[in-house]
Amino acid sequence: MKTLDGQFDYVVVGAGTAGCIVANRISADPKSRVLLLEAGSTDNWIWFHIPVGYLFAIGNPRSDWLFKTEPEAGLNGRSLAYPRGKVIGGSSAINAMISMRGQAADYDHWRQLGLSGWGWSDVLPAFRKLEDHFLGDSDHHGVGGGWRIEAPRLSWKVLDAVSDAAAQMGIRKTPDFNTGDNEGVGYFHVNQKFGRRWSSARGFLKPVLSRHNLRVETNVLADRLIIEDGRVVGVRFRQGADFVEARANREVILCAGSIGSVQVMQRSGIGPGEWLRSLGINVMLDRQGVGRNLQDHLQQRAIYKVHGIRTLNETYHSLWRRAAMGLDYAVRRRGPLTMAPSQLGIFTRSDDSKDRANIQFHIQPLSLDKFGDPLHRFPAITVAACNLRPTSRGTIKISAASPDAAPAISPNYLSTVEDKQVAADAIRVTRRLMRQQALQPYRPEEYLPGPSVGDDDASLAKAAGDIGTTIFHPVGTAKMGLASDPLAVVDERLRVRGLAGLRVIDASIMPTITSGNTNTPTAMIAEKGAAFVLDDARRA
Repeated sequence: MKTLDGQFDYVVVGAGTAGCIVANRISADPKSRVLLLEAGSTDNWIWFHIPVGYLFAIGNPRSDWLFKTEPEAGLNGRSLAYPRGKVIGGSSAINAMISMRGQAADYDHWRQLGLSGWGWSDVLPAFRKLEDHFLGDSDHHGVGGGWRIEAPRLSWKVLDAVSDAAAQMGIRKTPDFNTGDNEGVGYFHVNQKFGRRWSSARGFLKPVLSRHNLRVETNVLADRLIIEDGRVVGVRFRQGADFVEARANREVILCAGSIGSVQVMQRSGIGPGEWLRSLGINVMLDRQGVGRNLQDHLQQRAIYKVHGIRTLNETYHSLWRRAAMGLDYAVRRRGPLTMAPSQLGIFTRSDDSKDRANIQFHIQPLSLDKFGDPLHRFPAITVAACNLRPTSRGTIKISAASPDAAPAISPNYLSTVEDKQVAADAIRVTRRLMRQQALQPYRPEEYLPGPSVGDDDASLAKAAGDIGTTIFHPVGTAKMGLASDPLAVVDERLRVRGLAGLRVIDASIMPTITSGNTNTPTAMIAEKGAAFVLDDARRA
């Protein structure tokens, strides 16, 4: 066993959305020596920077862990690809770039669970500190931070028509989803700068790489934690053919995400004892919540053919139009190459009994059978609705003690009566949206799930299982909670309960999923978590 040269106060595992921010903030103290470990490589590939590059990055072993779920009963036996970023910047280097905080009530609920310091008024300053927002400094937004947020650099007439249709249903138009109440229809704001993707690595890691007290090691795979006398004192990782140890004088901080952080803990003997013993792993801490409480957003991808209006489908299949797209991007940094996967958003209620928006639409001027397939040749749009606050809960389990073994990912989609009902109602809302007068000049024609699918609950729930797919928002697998919560893994300052010297700072600590895309909330968690680390160091 080799030992990495150098002395470190903190070892941060994972240079993704959270890890880049944590490393930035902690290394701002020149007395703190920080080692940042990343399994992927640097982002020196053009498709990490051109926004439409997610089409090439997802499903590519250069940039994606290539996880898959177990066959899901709620999806009628289907298994889904489960992309996670494997590069500095993590999933922020391959994701949808959508800037979305969720709803104030999400965080007030966390505070109501007894988690002091996590209500909306508590997290808003962290959101604002992170931002460099095109709307300028205000009560809602900040400027000067590393997280650049801009308006989209193109629009589509067909999406404008969908926006008008939503307004005809009584959904208000909104210029900003991020003021605490995201109910409405509007274009998503995006993590871009002048038409280029703005990942966590670009915003927070690269500007501080010259700091003498920050060291970054890429292409290293974290194996397990080093635990001595009830305290985590370092990390063992694989570098090439060698296993190497790095010691931390103060803390090890897991920022490897809802899948990666769980894998490292379970391989280290931290997790449900019965799971670990079945794999021959010595149980260091029987913590039942490690790998449980998995939550994710499942969307129902409805597709509608349209007529007499342009979509990306036919644009993509025209060679001269494709050339024009490339030229527009090269000259002006505009056009379809700047597109996020979804452009128009709608937040609304699946039925009138809901007290706030509980479904989100991602609307795209394109269609395809499944991600990675070519676009259809007929003009069409995708109208995908997801349940923002699912009640289904899944698991992440390692399948072997080896770091090379893929985990068993079981989201358990549509396993509750409530989730099946919301899925059915969401398809009904989709159909009502497409019947609005604003869209009738374009004669929308349901292609998926298809006109043969009835409007009764059973038919729609089955259709949801047939067409449902993840939006890649796994959270909650190392949840934050009170000591009285049997599934709580970390406390309100993100310290692992029952083990000194270990903190988890990433999306896995969410007790309940936020009402929207989860990348921006993960950045906020990193901002607050790093502040906890520095504050505890000052008190020590």
